[in-house]
Amino acid sequence: VFPPDYREDEKYPAILHIHGGPQSQWDFGFNYESQLLAAQGYIVVMPNPRGSFGYGQAFAEAIRGRWGDPDFIDVMAAMDFGIHQDWIDPNRIAVYGWSYGGMLTNHVITKTNRFDAAITGASATLYAANYGHDQYQLWWEEELGFPWLQENKEAWESISPFYSLDKVGTPTLVVGGEKDWNVPILNSEQLYIVLKRRGIPTRLVVYPGEHHSLSVPSYEKHLYEQYFEWLETYVTSEF
Repeated sequence: VFPPDYREDEKYPAILHIHGGPQSQWDFGFNYESQLLAAQGYIVVMPNPRGSFGYGQAFAEAIRGRWGDPDFIDVMAAMDFGIHQDWIDPNRIAVYGWSYGGMLTNHVITKTNRFDAAITGASATLYAANYGHDQYQLWWEEELGFPWLQENKEAWESISPFYSLDKVGTPTLVVGGEKDWNVPILNSEQLYIVLKRRGIPTRLVVYPGEHHSLSVPSYEKHLYEQYFEWLETYVTSEF
């Protein structure tokens, strides 16, 4: 998505917008978030990495037990494509996602410090902490096995960004709903406290009484104000 005043002779700040799911996809339908971000002057990159729907069963299952690995490669390739097309200023880029998009955002910031800012919404970091608390018990068991068994420990830990948070240098805004039973706010609290302890610029915003998606209009307005402020502070303020 290009800004409404896009000019071919200019390079623009950009946001890598990662969808949730992961079994979902960006399509040709109207996406208000991406349009809202583009209206602020950003190019919004919207890839469908491995794990997405739309390209067949094998493509959707390509991240099974490998979250944050092949899909990380794909979303970075999408951003690089925009840079190579001379659309994007590589010195002014951010990454953002909600739900699995936030989980992959957490993987991205543990694997690269290329981004000037990150926004992670309703995301997870230490996946074993969700077992028995969220709504995905059968999914966890089928894909990774029981988390209390030593033989499955490596599978659980290998896909948990929590164990790589010592590598994060990206200023990260962490947001979520207080009563999210889909991806519990515990995850956002864990991410926030680690970054805070390490001295990485971070902010935790929790919306009281809200679940996996926000429903109170004033909260939604506040959420996007947080986004715009964070992006302006860490992506565009020096320009």
